[in-house]
Amino acid sequence: MPEPRYLSRADAEALAQKVLSFSTADEARVNINSGTEGNTRFAVNQVSTAGDAYDANITITSAFGKKTASATTNRFDDESLRQVVQMSERLARLVPEDPEYMGELTPQQYLPVEPFFDATANLSPEERTRAVMEITAPAARQNLISTGFLTHFAGSQTVANKKGLFAYARATGVSFTTTVRTPDGTGSGWAGSGGNNFSDLNFAELGERAIRKAELSRNPRAVEPGEWTVILEPTAVANLVNLMMFSMNARNADEGRSFFSKQGGGNKIGEKFLDERVTITTNPADPRTATIPFSGEGLPNNASTWVENGTLKDLVYNRFWAQRNNRQPTGFPASYQMSGGNSSVEEMIRSTDRGLLVTRLWYIRPVDPRTILFTGLTRDGTFLIENGRITSAVKNLRWNESPIFMLNNIEAMSEPVRVNASEDGAGGSVMVPAVKSRDFTFTSLSDAV
Repeated sequence: MPEPRYLSRADAEALAQKVLSFSTADEARVNINSGTEGNTRFAVNQVSTAGDAYDANITITSAFGKKTASATTNRFDDESLRQVVQMSERLARLVPEDPEYMGELTPQQYLPVEPFFDATANLSPEERTRAVMEITAPAARQNLISTGFLTHFAGSQTVANKKGLFAYARATGVSFTTTVRTPDGTGSGWAGSGGNNFSDLNFAELGERAIRKAELSRNPRAVEPGEWTVILEPTAVANLVNLMMFSMNARNADEGRSFFSKQGGGNKIGEKFLDERVTITTNPADPRTATIPFSGEGLPNNASTWVENGTLKDLVYNRFWAQRNNRQPTGFPASYQMSGGNSSVEEMIRSTDRGLLVTRLWYIRPVDPRTILFTGLTRDGTFLIENGRITSAVKNLRWNESPIFMLNNIEAMSEPVRVNASEDGAGGSVMVPAVKSRDFTFTSLSDAV
């Protein structure tokens, strides 16, 4: 694979200054994204597609007073850059005023974070294939069918404006998921992981986990819906906690449109609303979940505490809502770390008289934003626990539950581990534990594997 292609700091700064030099607007901001993406997809125990692509684009945002508009191009010659600046300015003159426009930021201070690793940036198709074979070869030997997707990127992001702000950072990321199924279609196992550093992923271990779950999932039996004690593996916990984190908008709370709205007005900052063992923080400088230390408008992403010992400590404030409420704007918790405990999944199983072990959740859809109630299905490994041991696989179930309820019914937690938070196994990386929780609500059975 050729060297990863992305703009260096010097090239990005020169390009940003050139774009801004064409601006005649009162204020202007340029965002530059560039990078290389590579992927390998496999199915039926063999690589099916692979590719590498380079892309770069520039977005210019122009403002005349409180009238703003943006335009984007991926052509970097002088004439194209002039044209995209002029387009953003013509559009800005046409649109209505934005009463919440805060103007561009002055130069900011950022955390010295650059989540960039050569092992990811220089990953070749051959190395990706060797990683995939850590799953496909043992699956084939055991007469199982493996599929999956390995993707990685290396790139840079730049923000600059006419007030002198300049921010630049490089980042790498890798994401991997695999599903292994039995030939008769009755068993399915899943495993996935991600991070900034390809060297941190253990593909043989991930493959072994998916294979083991597929074998155990054969011929599932039906169990009755209702309220169950559940042991949620870390990916399932992240699937749920992510729903709460994306609901932590201060404006929605203050305007009475969220779980975090306080009766009579305002929000619940300072109130205890979860089990006291739950603390959730964001720290872009934490090497386990490092992220670029600024937003698309150049706002610093600093360390934040969202929940401390079950008490709500902060909500997500953009610049407008922060100024209106005399608070500091916050970054968005794209990555976060949740506290855990000292139990293991095996110990949780041994301590359970009757319950369900859940690998992950999917097809997640909102039901009631005021309680953060969602519905969805279990998938790729759901098991019945009886008298402290797994006795059989069970058919998947539909659940109706809120992460708020789940995090108030905690019986045990493991040490946090890094997982990908979205239901498809991609998306923002977070640190969460496995959780044993009581009274988790299942409403119906699903025959889908």
